Amino acid sequence: MTRQRQEVYRILMQERNHPTANDVFMRVKDRLPNISLATVYNCLEALVQHGIIRQVNFERSSSRYCSNLQEHGHFHDKSTGVIHDVVFKPGINLTDVLDLPPGALVEDVEITLRGKIATA
Repeated sequence: MTRQRQEVYRILMQERNHPTANDVFMRVKDRLPNISLATVYNCLEALVQHGIIRQVNFERSSSRYCSNLQEHGHFHDKSTGVIHDVVFKPGINLTDVLDLPPGALVEDVEITLRGKIATA
């Protein structure tokens, strides 16, 4: 793993807030002032390809990156733009809530919920 990839990964682990590539670039520049945005994109792509992080896409907005490798979904708060990880309750089976085709074998789950979080 290169120093650039280590720094990009460190940023993703430090603040688990689903940053865009540009967000990562702005944060990593403090530690690696000569890094380019292209290098950050290449690092993110390599980390995704090696299964170290996940790339998450929300409609037509920029891709975001998630360091949580546990099975989970995302809730996109439209009023703040914040993306929250949402976990499945223990014991929940997808076939309990989804009508899957007969014989379907689910290998990956990507669930995105959108809405607003009510303020107290």
